[in-house]
Amino acid sequence: METNTEDYGPRDIVGYGRFPPDPQWPGGAKIAISLVLNYEEGSRDVNMESLYEVRSVVTRTACRNHPFLTTQYGSRSGVWRILRLLEKHKIPCTAYAVGQALEMNPEVGEALKEGGHEFASHGWRWIDRSAWTVGEEEDIVRKTIRAIAKASGGPPKGWYYGMVGTKASPRSRALVARVFREENIPLEYWCDDYSDDLPHWVPMPGGKADEGLLVVPYSLDCNDYKNATYQAFITPDHFAQYLIAAFDELYQEGIDGSPKMMSVGLHCRIVGRPARLAGLRKFIEYAQAKEGVWFARRDEIAQHWKDRFPYQPPSTAAA
Repeated sequence: METNTEDYGPRDIVGYGRFPPDPQWPGGAKIAISLVLNYEEGSRDVNMESLYEVRSVVTRTACRNHPFLTTQYGSRSGVWRILRLLEKHKIPCTAYAVGQALEMNPEVGEALKEGGHEFASHGWRWIDRSAWTVGEEEDIVRKTIRAIAKASGGPPKGWYYGMVGTKASPRSRALVARVFREENIPLEYWCDDYSDDLPHWVPMPGGKADEGLLVVPYSLDCNDYKNATYQAFITPDHFAQYLIAAFDELYQEGIDGSPKMMSVGLHCRIVGRPARLAGLRKFIEYAQAKEGVWFARRDEIAQHWKDRFPYQPPSTAAA
């Protein structure tokens, strides 16, 4: 049987065009909101550990010699503050979970599972994988799947690598898809994409001609990582106002008959700080006060899309 190419292929700069589909969100919701909690603490290369709070005065040597200055705040304190906020407001999130980080702090995995949150893969470690061979990366993908299955009770349904600048990026989507096939695990969706406000299909890399891979886009603008570099004080209202502005525009599009999804990227060591959490709290309370707002896990969004818009191979869709 004919199989799909493993290459990304030409860029699709057209997308849905002028008239995107109505996603028909559950309950007639005007917007779907995906809160994504990146759990990475303890998985980073020591030379990449974020000293964003004091970067102008702390050297890389200090980072290596004093790791307690870096990201541990997220795993020791920030993650619990964020999870308490989500529990209070009864909001599920998707955790972009790094395998090694889960193994280093199993209690976080337990809390995510108990809270009904989703585990999507964020790789094994937050490091540049450019030097890895294909075989090494395949082994690490398997290792990541096992770590997430141990923490959550099942393999991840979705995958987000991030680190868009790595030289390994062009091969990784097909490589991950191949490993999932070999392990007889369905890869339900892919998130290394920032190109749209709605999910969309691509041919499953290396899969059968009638198989598709759903892309659930992520966001780098509605993302607390904007605070990951040293800067003068900014208020929590800046984060809240930006999220609220994005929400208002997308919500109005939903009212006008063209609902969208909104992704919000969160990091335990960043928005988990007390002042920054205040901005997230303000946004959540604002959004929950509106009618027709669906806070959803990414696997829920993916399943909803598949039910209403099954994959059509390019030749079929064009017919």
